[in-house]
Amino acid sequence: MRSHYCGGVNETLVGQTVTVAGWMHRRRDHGGVIFIDLRDREGLVQVVCNPEDADTFAIAEKVRSEYVLQIEGVVRERPTGSENVDLKSGKIEIIAKSVQILNSAETPPFPLSEQIDVSEDVRLRHRYIDLRRPEMLQKLRFRSQITRQLRNYLDDHGFMDIETPILTKATPEGARDYLVPSRTHPGEFFALPQSPQLFKQLLMVAGMDRYYQVVRCFRDEDLRADRQPEFTQLDIETSFVSEEELMSMMEEMIRKLFANVLEEALPNPFPRMTYAEAMDRFGSDKPDLRIPLELVEISDLMANVDFKVFSGPAQDPNGRVTALRVPGGNNLSRKEIDDYTKYVGIYGAKGLAYIKINDLSAGREGLQSPILKFLPDEVVDAIMQRTNAETGDLVFFGADKAGIVNESLGALRVKLGHDLGMVEHGWRPLWVVEFPMFEWDEKSQRWFALHHPFTAPRESDLDLLKTDPGKCLSRAYDMVLNGTELGGGSMRIFKSDVQKQVFELLGIGAEEAEEKFGFLLQALKFGCPPHGGLAFGLDRLAMLMTGSASIRDVMAFPKTQSAACLLTDAPSAVADDQLKELNIRLRKAPVIES
Repeated sequence: MRSHYCGGVNETLVGQTVTVAGWMHRRRDHGGVIFIDLRDREGLVQVVCNPEDADTFAIAEKVRSEYVLQIEGVVRERPTGSENVDLKSGKIEIIAKSVQILNSAETPPFPLSEQIDVSEDVRLRHRYIDLRRPEMLQKLRFRSQITRQLRNYLDDHGFMDIETPILTKATPEGARDYLVPSRTHPGEFFALPQSPQLFKQLLMVAGMDRYYQVVRCFRDEDLRADRQPEFTQLDIETSFVSEEELMSMMEEMIRKLFANVLEEALPNPFPRMTYAEAMDRFGSDKPDLRIPLELVEISDLMANVDFKVFSGPAQDPNGRVTALRVPGGNNLSRKEIDDYTKYVGIYGAKGLAYIKINDLSAGREGLQSPILKFLPDEVVDAIMQRTNAETGDLVFFGADKAGIVNESLGALRVKLGHDLGMVEHGWRPLWVVEFPMFEWDEKSQRWFALHHPFTAPRESDLDLLKTDPGKCLSRAYDMVLNGTELGGGSMRIFKSDVQKQVFELLGIGAEEAEEKFGFLLQALKFGCPPHGGLAFGLDRLAMLMTGSASIRDVMAFPKTQSAACLLTDAPSAVADDQLKELNIRLRKAPVIES
């Protein structure tokens, strides 16, 4: 039906007859000559329809936007001065010998030939139209290139591509499962996998040694720009390696990916930072190192001031008081400061204290702030010295439980960096290591796994599982790039007694452990090798590498923020007969009488 893609027709084909097929992108009538820009996935080519060929010209007059056409013609060089350097086919054009309309098209809901602002809902409802846009097509092509490069690297390093089940058992991994009712087992349910975690560990027990999979995962959780209810990850597991060996291999894979696809050189090796340092300096375990702002600990300076807003958290073992210096921030207006105060409130902060440094050399008289009256001179001087404040700067303060301070000022740091144009150009990868094994939840009064319950503790910290779990560090590692977690993983628990001990610490008793994880505990008894792995979020990786604002822009058919598919109108109701066959009865919502 065609001899060449539109974007593949070039000056090497001058004088030859070619057949192309695609969509009518644009039609122009210039003094009786009709020009058609024909588009396919490889690009555009200009077709010239002359009135001397009456039949062809008559058909060309009928075509409209997005008609599907097949065109046969002779390739010639464009007249001097009419070349289009922005097109791969910009030095030639096709003189049409025949034009055939393969299919007509209604007027699209939005034009594809112009840069216009179209709401995302309209784009998602007509995603098949949206994906015809060169911008979207290029992003999916780029994503395919990313996946191919990663596969090639892993294939070359002895990894086996192995599929794991989609219908599986519900497991606690930090988010809600999507459940699938079983018709053949009435009253029982499968779960869609949040990750292939347990299966890939079982593959290590089975001796597969090096496994990978480009796999679809499902999590029923609240959405953000970088999250979807179903997403794709590159899942990796390998045996008989240390974390150093595995991290080095994954680092090399990402460096080669950026070099081959973006022609960008990433650092060798990637810098490393402990979880404790990342939280202390940036309030986040995925810090964006392009932003030259850091949190400064001042709890010791505020412990004995009369102002309880500061002294309370400073004296609380679970509290924290920090300062965030903003170079040149003295120019921020009161309204802007109020807006930032509202912003940190999203993260639980009760307020946002600040000091403007109008003239550092003038001492207290050169400073401006509602909180100065609560702070002794020696404390103010110490804050200025510790934050390295200069005239023209502004210092924000956070004082609360450490978690609230970290989350609120960590987010403020990033927002200020973007708002004030402080984000440095380039790629800043790093490894975050030495994560705590557990975190304590005050509400439920119990320990939770910071990553997941199959993460191995450091060998030197095994005794802490019994004596002081809060101080136990894990053998986990996250790869972070420009403030986004690209991938996370760990060395795994490979001994049954240690896994049982961790389950008990997490409040999973022997009976529950056997019910939920009996197959894993049994497998660990049959010669499980030391192993570890990680998973990369392919959607996030593609989002970063294409410069997209959302992972929805690098997914063919994404869901909305409310986890709905506007294209297919899913989720949707099902017939009563189908529910009955699955032994499901829906509860009716209560009627509220007015």
